Amino acid sequence: MKLEKILDNVNSLEKNSFLKIIDTIKSSNPKNSKEIDKILSDTNNDLKSVDSINIVKVFNLVKNEFADTVRSEFLNMSSQLDILIDILIKDGNCILKQNWLSKLYENELIEIKRKTQALKSQLLLEKSEIEECRKRDYMIYKSCVETAYANDIDNNRESKITNDEQCILVTLIQKLELSQEEVKNINYLIKQPEKKDIESVIAFLKNIGIIFYSKKNNIIYVADEIVSILRKIRKKEIADKYLRRVLKTLKEPQINIICKKHNINIKDLNYDFKIKQIIKEGISFTHLLLNEIYKDNITLSEKKKIINELWEQGLKAQYSLKGNTIEEKIENIIKYFEEIEKDDKVGISIEGYEKLLVDFNEGLKSFRKYVLEEFEFSEDTEINTSTLLEYNLKPRDILDIIPIEDLKTFVLNKQIKSRGDLVMNILDAYKDAENMMIENYEAIGFRNLSLLKENGILIKESDLGLKFEEITKSILTKLGFNVDENLKKQLNTTKDKADIILNLDDNNIIIIECKTIKESGYNKFSSVSRQIKSYVKLAENKGYNVVKSLLVAPDFSDEFVNECDLEFEINLSLITAKSLLNILDSFKVCKLKQLPYQLLMKDVLIKEERIIKAICK
Repeated sequence: MKLEKILDNVNSLEKNSFLKIIDTIKSSNPKNSKEIDKILSDTNNDLKSVDSINIVKVFNLVKNEFADTVRSEFLNMSSQLDILIDILIKDGNCILKQNWLSKLYENELIEIKRKTQALKSQLLLEKSEIEECRKRDYMIYKSCVETAYANDIDNNRESKITNDEQCILVTLIQKLELSQEEVKNINYLIKQPEKKDIESVIAFLKNIGIIFYSKKNNIIYVADEIVSILRKIRKKEIADKYLRRVLKTLKEPQINIICKKHNINIKDLNYDFKIKQIIKEGISFTHLLLNEIYKDNITLSEKKKIINELWEQGLKAQYSLKGNTIEEKIENIIKYFEEIEKDDKVGISIEGYEKLLVDFNEGLKSFRKYVLEEFEFSEDTEINTSTLLEYNLKPRDILDIIPIEDLKTFVLNKQIKSRGDLVMNILDAYKDAENMMIENYEAIGFRNLSLLKENGILIKESDLGLKFEEITKSILTKLGFNVDENLKKQLNTTKDKADIILNLDDNNIIIIECKTIKESGYNKFSSVSRQIKSYVKLAENKGYNVVKSLLVAPDFSDEFVNECDLEFEINLSLITAKSLLNILDSFKVCKLKQLPYQLLMKDVLIKEERIIKAICK
């Protein structure tokens, strides 16, 4: 769930700890302090008086400093912050009931105890299951942690790992290529974690700004933006769902090499279960692709070839992988997944996603079990689109967890194409053309052909303007307006052609013009105002009262908005494609049958928040 939505969901008391941390960072003259002051200029620099949108803007400007405050908590080994963060950053754990967090925390402590005891036994054995070279790596790291932790006792001070010591240990972890799970097990071999009561755990996490806790609903929220920061702190460059996607492109011998490197027991494990175990290890994605999927004595050029094949054939990316060095290539794969994570697009329509879930629930007995187990959902979780999208889980993420044999059965039963990539074939079968276009409305407005292609929409550049107009009509129709094509034909001439006419009855109309742009900020005011003046005059000469003229575009420059504010002849207002789409989303869940046109009358640049608030009250 996005930070803005969480801030709107919790009360002022429940966001206090978070705001206090941001306020402390703000007071310490951070890098972007001038930009922060501009945002807070209207509120006497008081963060508590700012709306959720601007709080998010401020947070985005201080997120590096925020990460540093969280990172400093790792110096206290008794904080168990690594255990707690590893729970919170798992896919499906960003919204948790208190009792479910308690259960996950307890399970994690039991698992750590089991693993540390097993590790201790193996390290003591002369002939252990751990390879000798890996055993040596473990012993080196263990000795360094013991020294860092115990040297304070020798000097009659409280045991803790200093910032300098932590930096050295991090370097050691990287050089020994230890996974986060290996590091955690060795750390807790030295000092076993003690179970804390869940109230103190929640209070700790809340006080360092990681979570929001709704006491009324007993729900813990972790914002998507904060999850992203926590992953970076834990050296987890991509989410588990994307790591799974990459691992599923690898052959089993490559999977076995990874398991062997990190002491994962693969005896009697099938391919899918091996992948699960690798994901749990918290292995660095960069190290994975740099060193851990190759046979010995492989050349650099062969490595690059394997990475390129993974990108083109495995991930089926729409463009070639950039980067001269293998490190640059891996970095670009990480950036690719970061962009997917930020993208709100579902990949298929919402309706298509809902139908996909219904069909899987009905056609695959184990479907619910797969979803609950893989994403650690509680038994009472509803598996529907609204729930899954709140957890930022899209159709592709769900299909990736289903075993190949079950996908084959599903494809056969639903008479979906079985040749080629089954996941892509299923997604194609559940696409809904109209809703897909609506979901990509803003990208069409910005004439972003590459993004549209990535989202499965192939369209000629010459058709984008007309398509933007068609989608605008579709949205307005869904908002309950009468998009009158016959009246438009009557009013338009060969010279003056309005894009859309809304018939409000009693000879009252709204004239709408649609504009697409390649760059940010539509700024051709003089030409568009002349156009609309002609349309208004034409309509009035034929006895119609133009109560409003409206311009829809993906974005407007400040200069354009200011010029529009001074225009009084045509009663023109502006609305962005994104705002119109957000209004539609809120309208779908309100009780109104038609959006009151009066709500479009007030602003120069229409504020979606005001309209959404009005229709949802």
